[in-house]
Amino acid sequence: MATQFEIPGKVRLGEGIGGLRRLEITTEHAFAEIYLHGAHVAQFAVRRQTVGSGYEPVLFLSARSHFADGKPIRGGVPVIFPWFGPREGHPEAPMHGFARTRSWELETVTEQPDGAIAVVLRLEPSDATRALWPEPARASHSPEWVLRHRITVGAALTMELEIQNNGPAPLRCEEALHTYFCVSDVRQISVTGLEGAEYLDKADGMRRKRQPLEPIRFTQETDRTYVNTTSHCEIDDPGLNRRILIEKHGSGGTVVWNPWVAKAQAMADFGDDEWPFMVCVETGNMADNALEIAPASAQITKTVIRTVRR
Repeated sequence: MATQFEIPGKVRLGEGIGGLRRLEITTEHAFAEIYLHGAHVAQFAVRRQTVGSGYEPVLFLSARSHFADGKPIRGGVPVIFPWFGPREGHPEAPMHGFARTRSWELETVTEQPDGAIAVVLRLEPSDATRALWPEPARASHSPEWVLRHRITVGAALTMELEIQNNGPAPLRCEEALHTYFCVSDVRQISVTGLEGAEYLDKADGMRRKRQPLEPIRFTQETDRTYVNTTSHCEIDDPGLNRRILIEKHGSGGTVVWNPWVAKAQAMADFGDDEWPFMVCVETGNMADNALEIAPASAQITKTVIRTVRR
């Protein structure tokens, strides 16, 4: 293990579930686990207000998740790239692209002046990714694109996904931070910030609809891609007496998802009875807001997650 990335008492690099490498991060305010597999934030938990009472999970992680090469981790924050959902015209392609199932390189780990820990992970093209998403041949030996995922663990969880286009042509892609949140009961929570926004309803044949001028509440399977919205969102959870604030920048889309009963039972890596305790509110650029990144430029999508008491 590369000990240059460790900070005694704060950052430890070791083996996680399934033998996959992970960082364990402990700060004054929070605890987190980041897997190099998928640059995946698997846990983020904030310290409880009462001294000595441990941490309160903010992210949901399925007890039945796979932790294996080539398989995504179910829960936490999967990184979606270069397409969202199925790849159009390529039914054989993996769902949500390949970034979430590749091993990323750990680039830096630093402690900031306020005690937060900042981690940078990098992913570049390989023979395996080119087989899934071919890029045009060119004379330059530099990578066609570079992903950097900058994760800062402190009182808040800050994630910045950067896509650098090194090629001579525009880079067309989709991306998202597919965040799973831990809730007391999805049937009792609400999500605000998307009032009046247009969305594609995957649970209803991808019909275009518009959110009423009221919060989102959950009574059945919900799988919506809200488009052309830069608004921040908030999860109000009376059962846990907290609100989760989701601030985003550089993101034109927001996905809201809960599988409900039947879909949960159909997923091998998701517990049949876990669906009430999670909701996904995902920031990114997909569907109407798919990216076209000019040569020699980059796109950064930033998400900041924090909790406050109700």
